Parts: sequence; C-alpha cells; structure tokens
Amino acid sequence: MTVNLTKGQAISLTKGDGGSLTSVRMGLGWQAAKRRGLFGSRTREIDLDASAVLFAEKQPVDVVFFRHLQSDDGSVRHTGDNLIGGAGQGGDDESILVDLQRVPVHIDQIVFTVNSFTGQTFQEVQNAFCRLVDETNGQELARYTLDGGGAYTAQIMAKVSRSGSGWQMTALGAAANGRTFQDLMPSIVPHL
Repeated sequence: MTVNLTKGQAISLTKGDGGSLTSVRMGLGWQAAKRRGLFGSRTREIDLDASAVLFAEKQPVDVVFFRHLQSDDGSVRHTGDNLIGGAGQGGDDESILVDLQRVPVHIDQIVFTVNSFTGQTFQEVQNAFCRLVDETNGQELARYTLDGGGAYTAQIMAKVSRSGSGWQMTALGAAANGRTFQDLMPSIVPHL
C-alpha cells in the first residue's frame, strides 16, 4: 500500500510484519510540460538530477549524484543520469538505491534533492514525483508528488533519518534554486 505524502509528513520505514526495511530505492520521474507554440504543442527536454547527500551530525560527509554514482562506503548508489525524463506517472527516470543495513552508523540522515541541471523552472515540468520503494520486493511505500509548478529550479524532496533502531522518511517538498546539489546546501541545512 502506497502512502501519498504531503509536505512535512513523516512515515516510519518498517514493514507491515514489524521488521525493518533493509534496502530502498528513491525514484524520480518527470515529463516536460507541453508548451503552446506557433506550430502547436511541443516540449523542451529537461534534465532533472536526483542527488542524495549523506549527513553525520548535520555535516555533509558524502554525496551520490550523476558524477559520483556511489557513496564512498558503497551503501548508496545512483543508477545513472537521465537527460530528458519522460516517465512521469509511470516508472522512474533516475533512481538512488540505499542499502540501509550498510549505511555507516555515523550517518544519521540522507537528504534527497532534485534540481534542473539545464536551468528550467518547475513551471516547465509536469508529472514529477519522488517515490520510495522497498527494493526487496518492489512495493512502493510512499510517493511525494510535485503538484503545480513554481519559479524555482530545485526541490529538497525528502530525507531518511535514523529513528531508534530503524529509519523514517520525511517528505520535505521545499522549493529552492540551483543547478547542482552544491547550490542547494544552504537550503538543505534548515531541514536537518
């Protein structure tokens, strides 16, 4: 059963049988919004990028993105860069896999961001979503939908953080501006 998250909503990452999740996938999907032009509707390619920033005591210690596809410890892995999107409501255009059991104990939060590398605003994007999937069985656990557009080029989508002996996910949905995760760091800090 999927939980449709709203901004700021948190869910515990435990299985229905009480066990903890061991491996999750954060998926990102989007489509370019159709624009009316002189010769009808058309779309412009949009390159959104998913990133995961790993924090220890509110300090960034590693990042996974299209130029660094795996965390230094190997627990977080990006599946590759998609330059045009297209999945929208369907499958994922970019994915980041997290082996929660292998995340080093000093890492207490992982923040997932999405930014428009090509600089278009989210007014030019449609059907954008971020979702969390139990990688062991493919079941979608939670989905955060970017509804409406905005005059911003990035979004701090969600974070997973340690909660006791397990993890929880919080949908952040915070608008930001920047073409890379580095540009977003000042906007991420208030959400830690």
